[in-house]
Amino acid sequence: MNAEAVAQLVQVLEKTTSGDQNDMKGAQAFLESASQTNLPELIRTLSDVLYHGANSAVVRQQAGVQLKNFLYTNDESLRAQYEERWLAMPEDVRLYTKQNVLGTLGTESFRPSAAAQCVQLIAMVELPRGLWPTLLSTLVQNVTNAASTEIMKESTLQAIGYICQDVEPRCMEETANEILTAIVHGMRRDETSTQVKLASTNALLNSLEFTRANFEKDAERHFIMQVVCEATQSEEVQVKVAALQCLVKIMSLYYQYMEAYMGQALFAITLEAMKSETDEVALQGIEFWSNVCDEEVDLQIEASEASEAGRPPEHVSRFYAKGALQFLVPALMSSLTKQDEYDDEDDWNPCKAAGVCLMLLATCCEDDIVPHVLPFVKDNIKHADWRHRDAALMSFGSILEGPDPAQLKPLVEQAMPMLIELMKDGSVVVKDTAAWTIGRVCELIPEAAINPATLQPLLEALVIGLASEPRVASNVCWAFTSLADAAYEQADCGDEEETPATYSLSAFFSPIVEKLLWTTDREDAGASNLRAAAYEALMEMVKNSPKDCYDTVQKTTVIILQRLQQVLQMESHIQSQSDRVQFNDLQSLLCATLQSVLRKVEPAHAPAISDTIMTALLQMFQSSTQTRSGGVQEDALMAVATLVEVLGDGFIKYMDAFKPYLLIGLKNTAEYQVCHAAVGLVGDICRAMGGRVAQWTDEVMEVLLSNLGDNSVHRTVKPQILSVFGDIALAVGPEFRKYLEHVLQTLMQASQAQVDRSDYDMLDYLNELREGCLEAYTGIIQGLKGDGTSPSPDLSIVQPHVSYIVQFITVVARDSEHSDASVAASAGLIGDLCAAFGRDIVQLLDVEPISDLLTAGRRSKTTKTKTLSTWATKEIRKLKNATSTAP
Repeated sequence: MNAEAVAQLVQVLEKTTSGDQNDMKGAQAFLESASQTNLPELIRTLSDVLYHGANSAVVRQQAGVQLKNFLYTNDESLRAQYEERWLAMPEDVRLYTKQNVLGTLGTESFRPSAAAQCVQLIAMVELPRGLWPTLLSTLVQNVTNAASTEIMKESTLQAIGYICQDVEPRCMEETANEILTAIVHGMRRDETSTQVKLASTNALLNSLEFTRANFEKDAERHFIMQVVCEATQSEEVQVKVAALQCLVKIMSLYYQYMEAYMGQALFAITLEAMKSETDEVALQGIEFWSNVCDEEVDLQIEASEASEAGRPPEHVSRFYAKGALQFLVPALMSSLTKQDEYDDEDDWNPCKAAGVCLMLLATCCEDDIVPHVLPFVKDNIKHADWRHRDAALMSFGSILEGPDPAQLKPLVEQAMPMLIELMKDGSVVVKDTAAWTIGRVCELIPEAAINPATLQPLLEALVIGLASEPRVASNVCWAFTSLADAAYEQADCGDEEETPATYSLSAFFSPIVEKLLWTTDREDAGASNLRAAAYEALMEMVKNSPKDCYDTVQKTTVIILQRLQQVLQMESHIQSQSDRVQFNDLQSLLCATLQSVLRKVEPAHAPAISDTIMTALLQMFQSSTQTRSGGVQEDALMAVATLVEVLGDGFIKYMDAFKPYLLIGLKNTAEYQVCHAAVGLVGDICRAMGGRVAQWTDEVMEVLLSNLGDNSVHRTVKPQILSVFGDIALAVGPEFRKYLEHVLQTLMQASQAQVDRSDYDMLDYLNELREGCLEAYTGIIQGLKGDGTSPSPDLSIVQPHVSYIVQFITVVARDSEHSDASVAASAGLIGDLCAAFGRDIVQLLDVEPISDLLTAGRRSKTTKTKTLSTWATKEIRKLKNATSTAP
């Protein structure tokens, strides 16, 4: 652009912040048009405007903002496009722009530096590709050069910090030494500028991931730790907090190297921080010890796994948390007494952090924590100040998980009358914590709640609690959820699968359900997630109900259905987006509740209500398809699945009306949870109806095959589609021949998938994909084999693929990362291959990788894997014996 164009751009940039809507729209339109006409030229000119100190601060800052907007987008799906666009720019434009943004560092009069962010965004694209090799040495020079101004050092360290945060650590490892030199230079004790210290401490925090090599060297580690510990003593709160954040992260990343510093420095620094009057400082002190507990719990797990396997653990715990208990607990108790009466639930403060830290300490130190906490509980549970009563309750509730339940049980039984009493406290905060503590007791030590002395007064207090403030009632619902589960577990029952005749809550079941239904209808049920909590409790009560409560379950089914019908009639009154959200949430909750009551309905009674249920569900599909409410579609599909489960092949009469919505769900790949639920439902329908599904499978198969070939379909859906091919094949038997060629081709492609093995999520995906393939092959072979005593001639179509199938099982067997489920699926398929192809297949299966796989399967802790592996082994042995004795 020439000088005139530059002047025009400066004017436009001034208007972007004018506050006048028309000016701002005009400015945006100008920039949009200029970017369409000649983007490289616009980027070049924006970097000029940013670079020239003669321009006003506002204009320079806006030039930086606009430049950033052309370099980066928050929309992840477009990010790669932006990167390619930058890389496709003429090299001279890229070079010129980079020189300008680097040259701007240290010349801006505003914070944060716009140039630092532009440097970061270009670095994110170029450094991983090996471009811009001189960048980091230039930045280091800016910081360490004695002549550099304070602003130069601060903005450069900001750029370094941003780069460390967002560029992949592996691209930074080579230059870690240089970067650390610059960062530590800015953190030195004799650095006078607070802003420089803050920028360098933040940069250190972002660089810790890729400086492992430096932490492994004693001298370098001592120096880094010394600088960080000194920075924690800064008078400036922001610097102090940033330095403490570094310690928190260092503890997680480099626990094994901390012994030398723990006793000398870290213990005192973090304990002092915990006691600070400044919330941000206290939070970091508490967070440090929460991290210590997390690390030590992991190390305990590692130690027990190692001793099981008969080998020494790779890393060992130093038991810092146990050693510090006597000092930590009083500091945490003190934080627990500093709560705000009108505290916002979303605000994270030392009081909440202390509660979490105490729970982690209990998990980590187990029985050792109890004697440190009990005296505080006893001294404060009846304190005149509500804050102390609340802290006593909170600390008691926090130590219920970790210590041995047998040791806690008598203590909890003794405390129950007091907990019930506190449900009537004058302070809503205390009532809330009392309800939460009772919920924890019901979940973790239910025997203390479900005993004759306590149960009735407890249930009465809880039912009254449902009418309390929403935050209290919400915790009461959670207590009912745990209580229902525990009472059902304890009920006398002849066999695992059978519903018990009665249980300890039977006498109270009907009034509790009635009160929960009342709670879901409270006018203020929108607060504190109360409506959802009450429905959740209702679902658990119904799910865990014995035979003598069946009458109430039936009545509840009718009530839920009526409510669903009422809600569906409300749709025409929806005025706003928030109405729509509430309407959808309510439909989803009712759907989920309907599922839990349906599962309890006896098969003989299901047909009487299924018409009404299906009519309501079809209405939900219709409205949610029009309003694109994916969440509701997903819940309605799950409810249909439950109906299929209960009705079996009686569901067939609804198929014609339901099929269009099933296909819509299968095609809804944008909302993959909906697609996932629809695919799962196809499997359920096949299992329920068998061969009768053949009339609908053509359309379904078409959509499923198309989804598999579509790269935009979310990866969680694909393994499930493969598995459903097996369900369809098993249901339609020989009819599956017409799809076979396509399906076998698809399975061959899917079974050869490769992934990045350093990414655990992708490894999980690979295992799921393989399980899907194995299940598909199993269904196809079983379906074509038929139920007759001798295998059907239809099997001959699969014969040519058998050696490939066995080769695939061998690939799974040889993979050291295979999952337990893929071993089970392989064993099942091996057994089916034996049953289908008899002697012809023995030579293929009698190979070392497969016998190793089955040996591992027989030793599995999962019953299914064990059973299938034992069966497959016997099948192979049977065939071998038959072959060796054959004439």
